[in-house]
Amino acid sequence: MEQSIVSSNPILFIIAALLTFMACYTALDLLTTYITAEKYKRLLYLGSTCSMGVTLWTMNFVYVFTYESSRTTTYSFSLIIISLILGVIFVGVGLLAISDYPSMQQIFFCSMMFTMALLSNYLIGLYPLGKSLALTPWLLGITLVIILCSFVIGFSLLFYNKKVSQSSLKPFSTIIMSGAIMAGHFLFSRGLSITPGMVNIKEVVELTPFMVYFVCFVSLFILANLIGSSTIVGRRLARSDNQVSDIRYALDQSSIVAITDAKGTITYVNEKFLEISQYEEHELIGRNHSIINSGYHSKEFFTELWQTISNGQTWHGEICNQAKNGELYWVDTTIVPFMKKGKPYQYISIRSDISSRKKAEEDLRASIKELGDMHYAINQSSIVAITDNKGIIVEVNEKFSEISGYRRDELIGHTHKIVNSGYHSAEFFEDMWKTIQNKKVWKGEIRNKAKDGSYYWVDTTIVPFYTAEDKLFQFLAIRYDITERKQTEEMLYRQDKLAAVGQLAAGVAHEIRNPLTSMKGYTEFLQLDETDIERQEYLEIIMDEINRVNEIIEEFLDLAKPQTLSLETKDIVPIIQNVISLNEFDAKKKNILLFFTCYHEEIHVQCDENRLKQVLLNFIKNGMEAMPQGGEIRVSIELKEEKVHISIIDTGVGIPPNQLRKLGEPFFTTKKSGNGLGLMVSFKIIESHQGRVFVESEVNKGTVFNIVLPLKMLNKRKRIERESRQTV
Repeated sequence: MEQSIVSSNPILFIIAALLTFMACYTALDLLTTYITAEKYKRLLYLGSTCSMGVTLWTMNFVYVFTYESSRTTTYSFSLIIISLILGVIFVGVGLLAISDYPSMQQIFFCSMMFTMALLSNYLIGLYPLGKSLALTPWLLGITLVIILCSFVIGFSLLFYNKKVSQSSLKPFSTIIMSGAIMAGHFLFSRGLSITPGMVNIKEVVELTPFMVYFVCFVSLFILANLIGSSTIVGRRLARSDNQVSDIRYALDQSSIVAITDAKGTITYVNEKFLEISQYEEHELIGRNHSIINSGYHSKEFFTELWQTISNGQTWHGEICNQAKNGELYWVDTTIVPFMKKGKPYQYISIRSDISSRKKAEEDLRASIKELGDMHYAINQSSIVAITDNKGIIVEVNEKFSEISGYRRDELIGHTHKIVNSGYHSAEFFEDMWKTIQNKKVWKGEIRNKAKDGSYYWVDTTIVPFYTAEDKLFQFLAIRYDITERKQTEEMLYRQDKLAAVGQLAAGVAHEIRNPLTSMKGYTEFLQLDETDIERQEYLEIIMDEINRVNEIIEEFLDLAKPQTLSLETKDIVPIIQNVISLNEFDAKKKNILLFFTCYHEEIHVQCDENRLKQVLLNFIKNGMEAMPQGGEIRVSIELKEEKVHISIIDTGVGIPPNQLRKLGEPFFTTKKSGNGLGLMVSFKIIESHQGRVFVESEVNKGTVFNIVLPLKMLNKRKRIERESRQTV
């Protein structure tokens, strides 16, 4: 369908310009809403595309009728639809490229699509004129560059200016882009001009009904877009207001909120702020937060806070404030600055009351410190071990490793059998386990065995621990080293026995010796006259028994009378070597090997050489008698803690624990023959040297006699000099 009109009307051009501006503004408004919206995105995209497409098409269509050389013009309805659809397609492709926050490459592509839409509309609009076009390439090129740059500037101004809001920049972008559209048609008329020869009528023709309808249609379309855009934006604002109201209500119910201006002056506080600070609202508004300053924090603390928020950064931390009644309270604080033109214009602080938590933390720190102090004190004084409900060690302290000689990793994962000395009976440990498994604390004294084979005594307390479900899950054993106390008790026990024997010897020996002398004299007299061989044998037996009784009396007298020792500073190494050499012959006959170990050239002690040899001979002979099938005896000397340790170790039959306790008692012996006074005398000799004797034994493994003597000061000086020379 084609119609002909003669037209040259400036009113249409003005209306077209206004419609172009309105449609362009509507398109940009829908576009910015589309980018930030979560809903209606398709509808917003379609509205923005149609609005911008109509914007480009409207100016071109009206321009055909307001061409500066008035003429008779024909137009086709189908071409109008084609030009409109083509413009919308180019615009849609361009807007699709900037559907997110766009980059400069995306803006350039979109501007190029807009330029192509404008050019296509112009060419299709001139087609019905039936005239040929005169192409001016350089002018057409300049026109395209100007239009492209105008669109790029308009979009860049809208999306890349962070100092001014989009709502303020939108009119300026609209003016630039509308100007580009209108200027484009003017410049296209120069670069793609119609050839001359056309009739110049130069008269204004009245508007036809078609043009009136057309203007009304375009106006209604743009108005519908504006109403739709406003409706969507209004709904978003209403929804945002509801969300803000809900968020504000939630904050007011749970948080302490205050708003201040750029100088820190309070402009708003909520009910929670009034409640915790105990101030009235009029007492806080117009004041700064120094009104609740507790003085807990330093000036540097608040200086750092202000530097952070003044630079536009959010500050988060914990602050101690003071209420109106003087009470202190803690708040977890977040201060958010709000910026305008690169500077903060107000601050919102959101706080949570953490006073209870801070008090709990303080109590917890105090409890942890108290537990740490107790743990340190226990570790310094006690031997601690923790086992699971099966008795497997899961934790030990340094004292345990120190006294047992085992490393921590050697103990964890094992039971206490690793330090079992074999001294206590199975019934002893069964009673212990029954006690702790019945939720009772067990206390007692235990003899353990260290890694090096030495024994030590511990006073032990074992505490069972149960879960809330009343299930046993671990034991805590706290021990104290009582080895020295037990050794002292043993020494005192032997001294008591010696004193008792001494008193017995003093009272009995004298009374027995006088009649014994008479018996011995008469027996000897009878032997002189007796000729009967059988009776002579009887008299010899009587004499042997009288001599044996006399020897016992002599030993009693040795115990009864004070020991007169001749103490001199002697090198103990050759003394021990001499004693060993005296026993080598007997040892070979009994298939026994003697070994001597000493890593020191000289070890000086204050001793009575003969008495000390008597003790060493006694202990070595006892060891040899305990090995009827042969074996080994090892004698060693060590220096430990300023004392001399002499160990005599045999591989004999050993001594049962019940007999080991009785060693040193008068008339108790583990040998087939003997009266037990030899060990008693030996113990007394060592004690008179200010020393001690400790006996350790295991059945079928052997016995160890440990002699401990004080070290002569001369040895200390020599050792220090030797260590100094080695260091140099």
